[in-house]
Amino acid sequence: MKILMLGWEFPPFSSGGLGTHCYGLTRGLHERGADIIFVMPATGIDLKHGFVKIIQAGKDKLIRIGSNLTPYMPSLAFGRGRGKGGLDVYGLGFFQDVQRYTELAAEAVKNEDFDIIHCHDWMTFPAGIKIKMESKKPMVVTVHSTEFDRTGSLSPNKWICDMEWAGMYFADGVITVSNYMKKQLMERYQVPGEKIEVVYNAVEKDKYAGDRVSFGIDEKVVLFLGRVTLQKGPDYFLDAARKVLKKERNVKFVVVGKGDMLPAMIEKSIEMGIAEHVFFAGYAEDIVRFYKMADLYVMPSVSEPFGITALEALASGTPVIISKQSGVSEVVSHCMKVDFWDTDELANKIIGILRYLPLRKEMGKNGFNEAQKFDWLNVADRVMNIYSSILNSR
Repeated sequence: MKILMLGWEFPPFSSGGLGTHCYGLTRGLHERGADIIFVMPATGIDLKHGFVKIIQAGKDKLIRIGSNLTPYMPSLAFGRGRGKGGLDVYGLGFFQDVQRYTELAAEAVKNEDFDIIHCHDWMTFPAGIKIKMESKKPMVVTVHSTEFDRTGSLSPNKWICDMEWAGMYFADGVITVSNYMKKQLMERYQVPGEKIEVVYNAVEKDKYAGDRVSFGIDEKVVLFLGRVTLQKGPDYFLDAARKVLKKERNVKFVVVGKGDMLPAMIEKSIEMGIAEHVFFAGYAEDIVRFYKMADLYVMPSVSEPFGITALEALASGTPVIISKQSGVSEVVSHCMKVDFWDTDELANKIIGILRYLPLRKEMGKNGFNEAQKFDWLNVADRVMNIYSSILNSR
């Protein structure tokens, strides 16, 4: 089977779970015998992976789309987070980049041979629709997140919502990463339930195996790792941190990631009087090292369609607390779960895990074992079956 896949990012150009998913899925599909062409914006450098043919739209014309490849990274021109000056989660010129990608991607694949088109998230939906109309080939879309998730349902961009709706309307099949997200697609976008297949994410288990790592301090380490944006709940993380520090002073809260709320979160930690206990690491290439040195990983997302970082932490043997407002909470049990807004309960759970070593060890061991069942080959099998069903029905 020959698959034309459209995505906005692919490692090492990756800002989060979207790039991780595309990498794991294409490797799994390749191992199942599929030939994959992956079309992404031009990066300015050659990208070569033996299991996938990568086409960078605009590369032959020396056109680079955008100044960076972070589709969910807000521009500081539009405010710095919840309640401060607006909530536009895209940088200046991003919409023009999407339109340019649409034209260049369609042109780049005119002479390519493929059986089915597979688009990941709204940035590629216009290109997928255009290519579908020109090639007469079926199209599948995977919805990893919606505009409602990215903005916490506050001031979602109508144009983006319309693009999301159009992609799902023109698609022959819709894949999403949790029942949490499936319900949202049915309620907010009126997508028929029978058109949606839920395929949960997986994790590269070997990447996260191995011994623990020391942070080089005596303090316990509580980790937040992800985009520092409204959707991920970094402000709730800091609110809980302040409550924990009233009872447990020997704790370091580490924030790994960047985003529009990062300056405000640094300011917030100072205003709270906890700055000496909070370390902002910024963007990190080696995230495995941070998982391995943490005593606890916390994912306080406001709205998380899945939450692949939770699987990464579990695969690292690190105890995990996750938001109940997440897709991953549907499929993991060896963790603690809390409503993102309930920072009192979050703080109590953090204190309990940090105080009791046997609990930490048991959670780490059981979580590690549970993570082993999330395999990208299983994801690839599910997706291949969806492709086959669509192709056979034509």
